[in-house]
Amino acid sequence: AARMFLRLLSDIQWRAAHPKWRRMTSSQRSTSTAAEPHPVSLPAQAQVVICGGGIMGTSVAYHLSKMGWKDIVLLEQGRLAAGTTRFCAGIVSTARPVSIERKMAHYSNKLYQQLEQETGVQTGYTKTGSISLAQTQDRLISLKRIASSLNVMGIPCEIISPKKVLQLHPLINIHDLVGAMHVPEDALVSSANVSLALATAASRNGVQIHERTSVSHVTIQKGRVTGVETDRGRIQCEYFVNCAGQWAYELGHSGEEPVHIPVHACEHFYLLTHPLQEPLSSNLPTVVDPDGRIYIRNWQGGILSGGFEKNPKPLFTEGRNQLEIQNLQEDWDHFGPLLSALLRRMPGLEALQIMQLVNCPESFTPDMRCIMGESPTARGYFVLAGMNSAGLSYGGGAGKYLAEWIVNGYPSENVWPLDLKRFGTLQSSRTFLRHRVMEVMPLMCDLKVPRWDFQTGRQLRTSPLYDRLDAQGARWMEKHGFERVKYFVPPGSDLLDLDHSKTFYKPDWFDIVGSEVKCCKEAVCVIDMSSFTKFEISSTGDQALESLQYLFSNDLDVPVGHVVHTGMLNEKGGYENDCSIARLSKRSFFMISPTDQQVHCWAWLKNRLPDDNNLVLEDVTWKYTALNLIGPRAVDVLSELSYAPMTAEHFPSLFCKEMSVGYANGIRVMSITHTGEPGFVLYIPIEYALHVYNEVMNMGQKYGIRNAGYYALRSLRIEKFFAFWGQDLDAFTTPMECGREFQVKLDKGIEFLGQEVLLEQKQNGVYKRFTMFILEDHDTDMDLWPWWGEPIFRNGRYVGKTTSSAYSYTLERHVCLGFVHHFDEETGEELVVTTDFINQGEYEIDIAGQRFQAKAKLYPFSSLFTQRRRKDEVELSGYQRE
Repeated sequence: AARMFLRLLSDIQWRAAHPKWRRMTSSQRSTSTAAEPHPVSLPAQAQVVICGGGIMGTSVAYHLSKMGWKDIVLLEQGRLAAGTTRFCAGIVSTARPVSIERKMAHYSNKLYQQLEQETGVQTGYTKTGSISLAQTQDRLISLKRIASSLNVMGIPCEIISPKKVLQLHPLINIHDLVGAMHVPEDALVSSANVSLALATAASRNGVQIHERTSVSHVTIQKGRVTGVETDRGRIQCEYFVNCAGQWAYELGHSGEEPVHIPVHACEHFYLLTHPLQEPLSSNLPTVVDPDGRIYIRNWQGGILSGGFEKNPKPLFTEGRNQLEIQNLQEDWDHFGPLLSALLRRMPGLEALQIMQLVNCPESFTPDMRCIMGESPTARGYFVLAGMNSAGLSYGGGAGKYLAEWIVNGYPSENVWPLDLKRFGTLQSSRTFLRHRVMEVMPLMCDLKVPRWDFQTGRQLRTSPLYDRLDAQGARWMEKHGFERVKYFVPPGSDLLDLDHSKTFYKPDWFDIVGSEVKCCKEAVCVIDMSSFTKFEISSTGDQALESLQYLFSNDLDVPVGHVVHTGMLNEKGGYENDCSIARLSKRSFFMISPTDQQVHCWAWLKNRLPDDNNLVLEDVTWKYTALNLIGPRAVDVLSELSYAPMTAEHFPSLFCKEMSVGYANGIRVMSITHTGEPGFVLYIPIEYALHVYNEVMNMGQKYGIRNAGYYALRSLRIEKFFAFWGQDLDAFTTPMECGREFQVKLDKGIEFLGQEVLLEQKQNGVYKRFTMFILEDHDTDMDLWPWWGEPIFRNGRYVGKTTSSAYSYTLERHVCLGFVHHFDEETGEELVVTTDFINQGEYEIDIAGQRFQAKAKLYPFSSLFTQRRRKDEVELSGYQRE
C-alpha cells in the first residue's frame, strides 16, 4: 500500500503542478499501453536530440533553450522524471570535495530557488541547511578543508560544536561527535517537480518533448553524429545528448561505432516513516553522518533516511533494461546496519512507524565523479550521466556547462575532472565496472585522505618491469589504468604500516621519499615512466610539420634531434595539452604527453589534423617502456653502457638520439628528466625493457644507483616550479599566465591556435599569475600538510587557490604552487596582476581553517638553492608530466 501511495503521490504532483503542461501533454501521458499510436509525430530532423527525461536531460534542454537554441527534441522512453530522478532523496548539498562539483551544486541551488517563480511549477524548494557530522578528528579535518573552500566561494559555512548541533537538530545524539559543519543555505526540493519545471520552461522556449519514445541507436558517419533511430522513426540531427542515466552505457554501445560511457548501477536504499507524534518542522536541517554512512532529512513530518553500505549490491551488469524503474525488492537484512546507525544517531525514532523501505538503482562511475562532455570518437555525441547519487545537487550546473559546451564549443569552467575523455575503453569492461562500483559506493562515505588509491580494477595496464619492481618493494598507485610506483619500501621496513598510512599530517613515507630525492640529487635514480602518452606524427611531405606548427605554440621547425617543450593550445590560448616533441627526421615527430592525455590528446589532434592519407598519427604508448635516469651520475652510467660520450658537449640538453644501450638497439635517449635535475629519459622498445633495466641497474651499482617513484619526482618538480597539466595547467590557463612565454614563439612566421589571445595578453597583461609559495611558520612534523586546493590570502584578502604542493627536501620547507588573482577591493572587478602586485603582498595559505605565512616567488631559479646544478636554466623551461 505504501508503494502505491508513493507512486500515486508522484503522479498527482506531476499532473497537478502545472495545468498548461497537463493540457499540452495529456495525450502523451495516457495510461494506456505504449503500443497505442502517438498523436504527435516526431519531427524528421532537429539540431539537437536529447535522450532522457530525468533531471539531466531536462536541465540540458532548459539551458540550451535559454541560450537561444530552439530546434531541440527531448525523448523519454517512459515518462518524464520516472527514472532515478523520481526516487531521488531531494537533497541539494554544496558540501562537495571537488571544486567543480561545488560550483555545479551552488549554481543548482540558486536555479532551483527561483524555478517555481519562473515556471509556476511548485518545486517544494525549502532552505533547510545541512549539518555534516564528524565522529573523528580526521573527519573534522576533512570538513574543515571543505568549509575553507565554501567560505571563499561566498557560501556561508561554519564548523560548529556538538552542542550547536543539538540546538539546530534536537533529535540528534551528540555523545560521540567531535564537531560538525553547518551549511545554512543547503536545501530540499522535489526532484521530479524540478524536472517538470525545467521541462515546462524548455517547452515554452520551443523544445519538443516526446514521452514513451525509445532510442534504439545513434547513427554516426565519418566520425560525426547524423541521426537517431527510435521506435517511432528516425530523426536527423547534428548533436545527440546521452542523458540516459543508468542506461547510458547500453545506449552508448547500441550503435555500430560504440561510445564508451563507464557507468554501472547499484541498489540504493532509503527508509520512509510516518510522521512523528509531533511532526518534524519542514525547515529542520538535513543531517549527513558519513562515519555512520547515513543521511537523514525531514519527509512530510517524518523521516527519510538512506546511506551507502559497505557491501553494495550491483545490478543490471548483464544489461537488463526496463521502461521505467519499478521499485526493487525490499531487503531489510541488507539495510540493517544503516538502520542501526540511524537509531544510534536518533534514538527517539525507536517507536516510529515505518512506511516503506525504498530500493532504487543509482548509477556510479569508476572514480566517483560524474561524466560529461563530447565523445572522443564521435563528433556531436555528448554525454551527461553517472551522478553517483548526487544528480539533484549537480543537475542545474551540469546541464548549464554541457549546454555551453554544445553551443560555444567549450564550457565556462574547467570541467576536466568530469570529462568523458579522462576514461578510455579499458574502463568499459562490465567486470571492471561491477567490481569498481562495489568499491566506489562505500567510498562515498569513507574518509578520503590525500593520495588514497582504489583497490579494485588494478594491474590492468603495467610496464614490462612491473614484477621486477614489485619484488624490490615498489608501492603502487594507478593513473588512467596504468600502475605507477609511488616509492620503494627499503628492506626491513614495516610494510603493513606503510600500506595503511592515511593521514592529513606528515605521512610515514616521508623519510623514504626523502632518501630517493637525495639520491636523485647526489647520485643516480631510475624511475619507470612507461605510462607517459606517446604519439608519432609523420608524413610523406611537409604536412606533419605544417600541421603541428599550427597546433602548437612553440617553433617545431628545429634541426633533427632537437626536443621542444610546447603547449597545445585552444582558441582561448589555454593548455589542452603540455608536451615535449622530438624531431626524429624531417618528416617525423615523437610526442610525449601526460598519462591521462591519451584519449583527450588523440581526439584533439584527430579532430584538427587535416584529412590526408599522407599524414599519419599513431599511438605508440604501448610500444615503449620509459626509464628516467635522474642525477649527476646518470651520464656515467649511460656512457659506460653505450660506449658513447654523453657529456653536455657531445649530448646537449633537450636533445634526442637513437642509441644502443647494452645489447639493445633503437633506444631513443632524450636529455630531459622533467625535474630540473641532470639526466636522461630512455624510450625502450618493450621487448628490450627488462634487458636495458638490468644493465642500467648493474652498471649503476658503483655509482650508488637506486629505484625511485613518482612521489620523489613530484617533490623535485614542485621545488623547481614545474607546472603539471591537469592540476596546475588547464584549458583556461595560458603560457603568459604561468610565466612560460619563452615556450611561445609569437614570431615563428606561422599563425598558430591561440596566438591572438597571447598577443593581447602580452600587450595588456594577465588577470592571474602562477606563483610559488614557500611556507614560513609551518611545522612539518606537527602541523597539517598542504596538499592542493588551499585558499591563498594576500594582505588578508582571498586571491586564489593552490593547485599542487609538496615538501621540498632541499629547502626543508613546504612549497605550494597556485594562481594569484587581483580583485578591486570596492567593486570586486578583476584587475591585471603585475609583478609588483605579487612581490609586494603578505601571503598566507589556509590549511583546514588555519593560516600559515608564506613567501611568494615568481621565478625560483637556482638562487633558491644552496648550490647551482648543471642544466638548471635549460631544464626550467620544462614541465613535469605526470
